[in-house]
Amino acid sequence: MRNIERTLFADGKASGVTRFVDLSVATRDTDSEATPVTVEVLGHEEAATVLGLAPEDFPDGMAISNETVTLTTHTGTHMDAPLHYGPLSGGLPAKSIDQVPLDWCFGPGVRLDLREVPAGKGITVDHLRGALAEARHELRAGDIVLLWTGADALWGSAKYLTEYPGLTGEGTAFLVEHGVRVIGIDAWGLDRPMRSMIEDYRRTGDRGYLWPAHLYGRTREYLQLEKLAQLAELPSATGFTVACFPVSVAGAGAGWTRVVGLVG
Repeated sequence: MRNIERTLFADGKASGVTRFVDLSVATRDTDSEATPVTVEVLGHEEAATVLGLAPEDFPDGMAISNETVTLTTHTGTHMDAPLHYGPLSGGLPAKSIDQVPLDWCFGPGVRLDLREVPAGKGITVDHLRGALAEARHELRAGDIVLLWTGADALWGSAKYLTEYPGLTGEGTAFLVEHGVRVIGIDAWGLDRPMRSMIEDYRRTGDRGYLWPAHLYGRTREYLQLEKLAQLAELPSATGFTVACFPVSVAGAGAGWTRVVGLVG
């Protein structure tokens, strides 16, 4: 893999890396999530009694805490595996998140500036070509493409669920057929907002309006990163590496992911 030298370490630091940019949101209950998140905290003092001991049995009168979290695998910044799109991809069993090859999750990053695409509209092949020209970059196999819409500015509000553009099916095919295995976006989903897609479907009866980017994954396998953030903190459109290893949830179609830009 290109830039593999970035995995080498010296003096406890990644060689050639000057800065780590967190491209993830914190997982929490918020109006920006379509499903609720609950966090039940077992505090330091209470934890002692759960263990059958008393707080005074521990130094400083405190045991060790714990949290019980209830959420979906699509909550917060996460990776969608091919299994999310359908049971088959290219005629073969679709990979679940625990089957995703780790080498797909580390590679050269490409940030495409698509902030001029209006909310609710589709990001087309022409949009992608224009952003690539602006970035002065030609797609290569293994590139991890991050779609910069600016929608993460709405994180924390209900508008985050509806005010963003989404990738078209043709746009997805364009990227994947150039060897891209991971596509990320700084919005609630990779496709257009649910409301926009469903309204167009009901108006026309055309099923092609429903989740075309996701459903392309039934033709060729690829991974999505949804709910990215801070893409503006990357210093340029290229010249950085993306690490995006998902939590390995057996048999699941998605997994929570801490996405990091490694800037050299």
